Amino acid sequence: MCADEPSVPAEPSGAASGGLPPLKGPDLVRAALAEAKAAARAKGAVPRKVAKRGLPRASGDARDPMRFGAAIQRLVDERGWQDTTTAAGVLANWDRVVGAEIADHCQPVSLLDGELVVVAESTAWATQLRLLTKTLLVRIKEHAGEGVATKIVVRGPAQPDWRKGPRRVQGRGPRDTYG
Repeated sequence: MCADEPSVPAEPSGAASGGLPPLKGPDLVRAALAEAKAAARAKGAVPRKVAKRGLPRASGDARDPMRFGAAIQRLVDERGWQDTTTAAGVLANWDRVVGAEIADHCQPVSLLDGELVVVAESTAWATQLRLLTKTLLVRIKEHAGEGVATKIVVRGPAQPDWRKGPRRVQGRGPRDTYG
């Protein structure tokens, strides 16, 4: 062998023994890695996991695929959207939170800063829901946790509004054209 030729690494000790053909390509790399791991274990060394941006990974590096749910949870945690997702969970699962009978007669509109706005289908159901606010708050607490909803505002069905625009004339309005 002359000095200009590159040296070829020797095969792992287990490959040449036993009359097996010499290892080539990926098999040679796998055998060398297995031998290095065995040597590290014999010395008592523990493999170290590398994490990107301080986030623990189950396996591999940040470029490896991960489950969709884990990716969404990571995004929610990074952006601080826990309160928003909790509120959205209450609104999305309204029938499970309050029960099917109540959910058939009212709809949640918004949940902001602990104030839940609910619109009832009739004035009778609006009155019934106002009487049930404490019970509904307990059910929301059981479903979503403490402090998600602290107040419930119940609104009746929407009535037609003849007022148009931010500035209007006091009086009978559009019906006052016949006299």
